[in-house]
Amino acid sequence: MIIEGKIIKIAGPVIVADGMRGAQMLEMVRVGDQKLIGEIIELEGDTATIQVYEETAGIQPGEVVECTGGPLSVELGPGVMSSIFDGIQRPLRIIREESGDFIARGIDVDSVNKEKKWEFKPVAKVGDKVTGGDVLGEVQETTAVLHKILVPPTMEGEVTSIASEGEYTVLEDIAEIDGEAVQMLQKWPVKRSRPYVRKLDPDIPLVTGQRAQDTFFSVAKGGAAAIPGPFGSGKTVTQQQLAKWADADIVVYIGCGERGNEMTEVLTEFPFLDDPKTGNPLMDRTVLIANTSNMPVAAREACVYTGITIAEYYRDQGYDVALMADSTSRWAEAMREISGRLEEMPGEEGYPAYLASRLAQFYERAGRVETIGTESNVASISVVGAVSPPGGDLSEPVTQNTLRICKVFWALDASLADKRHFPSIDWLQSYSLYVDSIEGWWAENVAADWRATRDEAMSLLQKESELQEIVQLVGPDALPETDQATLETTRMLREDFLQQNAFDDVDTYCAPDKQYKMLKTILKFYDESLAAVQRGVPIANIVALPVKEEIGKMKYIPQDVFDAKIEEIQAAITKQCSEA
Repeated sequence: MIIEGKIIKIAGPVIVADGMRGAQMLEMVRVGDQKLIGEIIELEGDTATIQVYEETAGIQPGEVVECTGGPLSVELGPGVMSSIFDGIQRPLRIIREESGDFIARGIDVDSVNKEKKWEFKPVAKVGDKVTGGDVLGEVQETTAVLHKILVPPTMEGEVTSIASEGEYTVLEDIAEIDGEAVQMLQKWPVKRSRPYVRKLDPDIPLVTGQRAQDTFFSVAKGGAAAIPGPFGSGKTVTQQQLAKWADADIVVYIGCGERGNEMTEVLTEFPFLDDPKTGNPLMDRTVLIANTSNMPVAAREACVYTGITIAEYYRDQGYDVALMADSTSRWAEAMREISGRLEEMPGEEGYPAYLASRLAQFYERAGRVETIGTESNVASISVVGAVSPPGGDLSEPVTQNTLRICKVFWALDASLADKRHFPSIDWLQSYSLYVDSIEGWWAENVAADWRATRDEAMSLLQKESELQEIVQLVGPDALPETDQATLETTRMLREDFLQQNAFDDVDTYCAPDKQYKMLKTILKFYDESLAAVQRGVPIANIVALPVKEEIGKMKYIPQDVFDAKIEEIQAAITKQCSEA
């Protein structure tokens, strides 16, 4: 039975309709004569409150609201990868073909191409006992992604038939389980997380090739990181670097309420970026979700759920997924606007009282897990969420609530960005709570003394901050020469190690062993310079050593010749400091 109600009140994207008895919470509806997409967010008697994912201008009381019978869901199957969607999974390329440069209201297009045929190769056989998460067959979706057709999570039984190898659309039956047909296309409600067996400890780092993130403030695979920072501090560029270089199989990039020009840059650049791992286009393993600041706020609220559900689908296939959400502040602002129109009691700074729980629900869907299925895999979703605090105020509610959930905090500093120090991660405010758990991986794969080396460098940077207060009062020349040697070393740490050029072909990515050896070389210079000062060598002689220029160029040495060159530089440090 189709339930139909009538609009009795309109308040921006929030609509109230009566005659809705029998409708369900979070059910999708079609609103008005233009069939706008909406979702029921409150029920009282036979009256429903609906948030509409499109512009409601021109809608009148009395128009019909029609229930669809199910919650807001995404379509999952071959064809999702390398797509560009809006916040409710409508493909923007198809919309442009049908409605031009602007999204027509009420436009209804398939999220996944229902007519395209895919080359299906069966893996399961008739008579196999299968359960949710088992692989029925495979489809080569892109050059980088082998798409595994899984048994839906809620289904189990015996395979009674399976399609032979050949070309099929996503709606054709490719198998039967206990007589029930299975297609390549599945649907899943966006606000319900997909099941897994258990979460695993986050003890493997997500290697990004960015020295500040990997060496000092590592995020684990399946972890959650926050990047708060004011306007112009480099949040979007940092996330794009992570999307390109992170040690993940799949990238899901959510542009949530960002400025149109920033999203345009992402949408125009990503399709032409080469994947450093395969040499093919990066889009072959990327899904983009674009929801700009001028799009309806309700769709902005939905887009993060759309993105994380797509990420979970590829995680269930055994892939490591990196999800970038840029930015969760705009998502929270959308919640605040909807909450205000619902006349809910506001919390701090007008945000709804459930802000913290909504943020937690989103970030908790990250994790390194054992997937469901007879032969379970280990796969992960790592979430990096940008936060845009007004005026760079890190004490505001979205930043503070995010910090309670995320274990990695990359604080971006506008003053560093103004000095052209990128990535502008403030090493004194930032932290990672994964360092203890991933220490074993670094010791096993890079160097046994990685942790000690990292901690020594961090303590030097903290000591520099204390010395700078004295320098501002009395000048650097008043410091003891050992402290001047410390300041010279920390300058090298900042400029030659932490600073990284995203646009240089060599420096854009720095392998973990190269990071360790660069840090070890700078600390070797520190030890040798301290020994020289204690022998009575003037600090001015040490500052003038030619090897310092070689240390400054370390980051630009290609990986294939790096080991040989770094040995030469370390030998030169010992020789020149002893002869100074």
